[in-house]
Amino acid sequence: MFGGGRAPILVLSQNTKRESGRKVQVENINAGKQIADVIRTCLGPQAMLKMLMDPMGGIVMTNDGNAILREITVQHPAAKSMIEIARTQDEEVGDGTTSVIVLAGEMLAAAEQFLHQNMHPTVIIRQYKEALEDMVTMLEGPLSVPVDRNDKAALANVVKGCVGTKFIGRWSDLAVNIALDAVNTVLLEENGRTEVDIKRYAKVEKIPGGSVEESQILRGVMVNKDVTHPKMRRYIQNPRIILLDCSLEYKKGESQTNVEITAETDFTRLLELEEEHVRRQCDDIIALKPDVVFTEKGVSDLAQHFLLKAGISAIRRLRKSDNNRIARACGATIVNRTEELQESDVGTGAGLFEIKKLGDEYFCYITECKNPKACTILLRGASKDILNETERNLQDALQVARNIMLLPRLVPGGGAIEMAVAQKLLQKATHGPYRALAHALEIIPKTLAQNCGANTIRTLTALRAKHANHTDVNSPCTWGIDGESGELVEQTSNGLWEPLAVKLQTYKTAVETAILLLRIDDIVSGSKKKGDKEPSKPADLQKEEQQQHE
Repeated sequence: MFGGGRAPILVLSQNTKRESGRKVQVENINAGKQIADVIRTCLGPQAMLKMLMDPMGGIVMTNDGNAILREITVQHPAAKSMIEIARTQDEEVGDGTTSVIVLAGEMLAAAEQFLHQNMHPTVIIRQYKEALEDMVTMLEGPLSVPVDRNDKAALANVVKGCVGTKFIGRWSDLAVNIALDAVNTVLLEENGRTEVDIKRYAKVEKIPGGSVEESQILRGVMVNKDVTHPKMRRYIQNPRIILLDCSLEYKKGESQTNVEITAETDFTRLLELEEEHVRRQCDDIIALKPDVVFTEKGVSDLAQHFLLKAGISAIRRLRKSDNNRIARACGATIVNRTEELQESDVGTGAGLFEIKKLGDEYFCYITECKNPKACTILLRGASKDILNETERNLQDALQVARNIMLLPRLVPGGGAIEMAVAQKLLQKATHGPYRALAHALEIIPKTLAQNCGANTIRTLTALRAKHANHTDVNSPCTWGIDGESGELVEQTSNGLWEPLAVKLQTYKTAVETAILLLRIDDIVSGSKKKGDKEPSKPADLQKEEQQQHE
């Protein structure tokens, strides 16, 4: 007995489905292969788009592996864990979501033949782990090349490689410039540590209308707000900015407040107190001679009146995240009480404050900042679907630029690095599973060739020959596949390069997922099918319940 209650009993009744051993492993492998097959056509520049419909009737058109897998619903538990790895890849490095699924599916398929030969999964897993360690060592060593963070042309080339496979590829130069500018803007180096927080400080604003070419990056912040009073100034150069986290109105009673009024002057006195409180707050602000006041809370009509008289523009009900961005862009400090305002809290880093109308809405721009550590990316496009896809693609480009800043090493793209790693592993291979994993890596160049409509067998054979003849041990063989035409190309100075961080994460995630799914030898599910009868309870339980009822 546990704590006076009844000990839990696992009753495997006839309607509890239980499968185990080889059958489960083969089923898991098939589930992984099916997910990989869905995604496979989304790899490379000639990728096809998927149109997904959600239950509400909305549609999503994309070739981003992560976005596709997020929308589809699957029942099989192994397929669910495959979908999870795309999300992990996206959160960690932001790119390579399609590659990781295709690789994991192929690595699982490579293990199937050994299971049919009655090889124990533990033996396969041990070989896979060994191969992964060797892959990481090779990638961090001779197979990757360093890149200079300050070499803008080289960085642009890498980001272009990421963007080239996406919908936004037609405007790749624009996207590359936006991504690199945004990452350089939010880059913060403190105590020898580099921090690039894109999520918080590089905000993407999507405004339907116009064309994609009109998209731009602002050296500052843009928020969807207008000034609170129509007579307030809407264009101020070199503004002094104050940021508040308190309301410029009379405080409401925090808890249940009772006020008893006996004389007729009491109510007038209450109103006077309210006015005095708001006046005092406004006087505290006006004393510092700001041009613009932003607050996260409300601004009363009375406060607007005082601020307008002093020539101050006010903007209310800002989001916390927007307030933080403005603070970083113009150097202001967010203050919680007007009494505590000091000269050092005023932001003077912005060059221009203006209100502009885009479409039907008014937007507040704080731009031309001297040293903004936050920025806003303004995206334009014909429709919401195009804007959403452009944003997804741009996020990938931002992540790739961030990865290079944090780990400035590159590997050749277009399937070249996969083939180079496969060749090195095959030279070391002694066991079957180790060799099979090396061959599984070739799925990336193979899929690239397939998506171009090239002759897969001929192209792969030629690529293998190029890599086999490469003799320089200290540099990677850069022969890969041109994703546009399917021809073999050498990814030299102007070719396609990818960040090492993305490749490392892709291989680690793919191999570890394959290992995880091969470890499963039992699936027990207690779900009930329709028409199944309730399982009969043990006799002693029935007797006890009957006694309690009586």
